[in-house]
Amino acid sequence: MSDEVLVEVADGVAVITINRPQARNAVNGAVARGIAAALDELDARADVSAYVLTGAGGYFSAGMDLKGFLTGDFPHVEGRGFGGITERPPAKPLVAAVEGYALAGGFELVLSCDIVVASSEAKFGLPEPKRGLVAGAGGIMRLPRRIPYHVAMEIALTGDHYPAARLYELGLVNRITEPGQALTGAVELARKIASNAPLALAATKKIVIESQDWELDEMFKKQGAIINPVFGSKDAMEGAAAFAEKRAPVWKGE
Repeated sequence: MSDEVLVEVADGVAVITINRPQARNAVNGAVARGIAAALDELDARADVSAYVLTGAGGYFSAGMDLKGFLTGDFPHVEGRGFGGITERPPAKPLVAAVEGYALAGGFELVLSCDIVVASSEAKFGLPEPKRGLVAGAGGIMRLPRRIPYHVAMEIALTGDHYPAARLYELGLVNRITEPGQALTGAVELARKIASNAPLALAATKKIVIESQDWELDEMFKKQGAIINPVFGSKDAMEGAAAFAEKRAPVWKGE
């Protein structure tokens, strides 16, 4: 998409890489626009069923580019938010591959993902209060929904760095890899996800996210509105036929 954001597609998975290693992949306007443009294109592509978001050069992202912030370069895309993703993550499953630091806005990008694969040396944190700022890209709203309240408060209020092992214990990190292997692990997991039917994946993600706010007496009605088109799809027929014929399904996304 651009020098700041690289995209590679293979086996149903699009790897989106923040490519500013000289700045520890700090997110500037170009990165935000690049990620947003990539998602706009890839969400419409039938050959992409899952994403991996990562950073180049051994870092995920150190957060917002503060030098750019001082000059008025805001890493925000209208309708998508910080980094082109935090206010409107993609409909397709998104896996974070974290090496090095995922701090401030970088951690907020991670929290916008559905699954997290991290190196054993990765560090996470929301250090905004140490800079007179607030984690306003969803971090302090999403974090207490993912881990216990008091731990989320500690992370948000101290601004300290926390190791991947601790967040794995808390259930925020799905898998820990050897240093340098987070991307490999994330792509492996994304490929497993992408082998499933794309309509079913998108519907499943939508229900998991939106059902958190559904009332008990309306939840099955709302779920039905999402899954009924899937049950009537060509892919549903293909899945049943492939099972009966003992072969791998060929998904069309239809």
